[in-house]
Amino acid sequence: MNSTAISQDAINNAVWTACDTFRGTVDPSIYKDYVLTMLFLKYMSDVWQDHYEAYRAQYGDHPELIEEMLKNERFVLPPSASFYALHGKRHEAGNGERIDKALSAIEDANIGKLRDVFQDISFNSNKLGDEQQKNDILKHLLEDFSKPELDLRPSRVGTLDVIGNAYEFLIKNFASTSGKKAGEFYTPPEVSTLMARLMAPQEGDEICDPSCGSGSLLMKCGRLIREQTGSRKYALYGQEAIGSTWALAKMNMFLHGEDNHRLEWGDTLRNPKLLDGVSGLKHFDIVVANPPFSLEKWGHEGAENDKFSRFRRGVPPRTKGDYAFILHMVETMKPATGRMAVVVPHGVLFRGAAEGRIRQKLIEENLLDAVIGLPEKLFYGTGIPAAVLVLRKRKADDSVLFIDASRDYEDGKNQNYLRETDLQRILDTYLARIEVTKYAHLATPAEIAGNDYNLNIPRYVDTFEEEEEIDLAAVRREREVLKKELAVLEEKMAGYLKELGYE
Repeated sequence: MNSTAISQDAINNAVWTACDTFRGTVDPSIYKDYVLTMLFLKYMSDVWQDHYEAYRAQYGDHPELIEEMLKNERFVLPPSASFYALHGKRHEAGNGERIDKALSAIEDANIGKLRDVFQDISFNSNKLGDEQQKNDILKHLLEDFSKPELDLRPSRVGTLDVIGNAYEFLIKNFASTSGKKAGEFYTPPEVSTLMARLMAPQEGDEICDPSCGSGSLLMKCGRLIREQTGSRKYALYGQEAIGSTWALAKMNMFLHGEDNHRLEWGDTLRNPKLLDGVSGLKHFDIVVANPPFSLEKWGHEGAENDKFSRFRRGVPPRTKGDYAFILHMVETMKPATGRMAVVVPHGVLFRGAAEGRIRQKLIEENLLDAVIGLPEKLFYGTGIPAAVLVLRKRKADDSVLFIDASRDYEDGKNQNYLRETDLQRILDTYLARIEVTKYAHLATPAEIAGNDYNLNIPRYVDTFEEEEEIDLAAVRREREVLKKELAVLEEKMAGYLKELGYE
């Protein structure tokens, strides 16, 4: 048995290569769900097989005892639902139906952790073509995941979080290559890291993302706690409106070993499901989100009579839901420890009318802590620059820190990236809360009021670079020299033409 550890890059390359089965036949926004689900099934099967063999080596040929030991695993894998059972029948008709039945059996056997996770995906769907094409595609997919490179047994891949990382790698690649539709469910890892560090999550914190997508931002906060304290004493909460994306988040949590989580499927603005009891919103120590930019149909029609009073500071515009998400997040911060970070388009900083009035009230209540401008082309599916707003229920002072980090990044071909030095500069400046020439400014409430509560960053951080003064006398001298050189050249050219017989 091969027990040689494998690198993260090798796993990532292998799972990305498995997508070749679909390329040119099925759109990436569709086949991502099949590849990610197959990776999940393969992981479960390999872990189960690895543990089964370990118990057999320990207890010998005692199937009843081994079966009892397997009941203590994080999950249950019915024999007929194993990847290897499906792979063994790959040449037979009905691959799609068999895989769907296997997923249903896994869900039933792990109902507490995987309820409804597979209900939005069907391998038997006509999205994959007619019966013959579908069966052939799925045969190849099963063969792709059976290759030695994708042997995901813990005894082979080691203790690194390679499977969870591979899952994130796939999600990131689908987001970056599949346009706006795919980019909606994923926050670039550097932005997630920045937001997690700004929030400084602590042991015991309850952390929420009301538009959680694939769950990467939540898990970045959890990982930071584990790295700094070694503790898993924290809880992750999220809600996601799109069923297939919610399923990705559930599988993502499972693969990362994040069992202390609660993810709800539904529209956060129209029907928030993370409640405290029956009638009130649950409060959290940390609330983070990268909600959809300027969502047009966000639920304006019911906002005036919102039973949670989330819009008492004002109802956002009918066709722009940015402040609807912000106000929801504000209402879910704990009174003492609550803090939040949210990604917003720049229009949120300066648009007037209803948004201007809401912005003014948030500032007057001393909730706004910082405005951080980010570079353009960071986010998948859009080239526009964005900003991160940081709000706190309890602040040390009444000032607002403005940071213009829009010029610090690595220039990629189609996508820009925040480097570690860029992230650290933002964080150091945020923690110090001091003036930094052409980078950061600490604004007083009076100053912001004087700007009519407009938060456009150039109003506060002057990044203007003065041009060097032109020495006109030197320019005139240089011009005279060039005129003389030109006269010499003209004289030479006339001589050459004369020699060639041209007057």
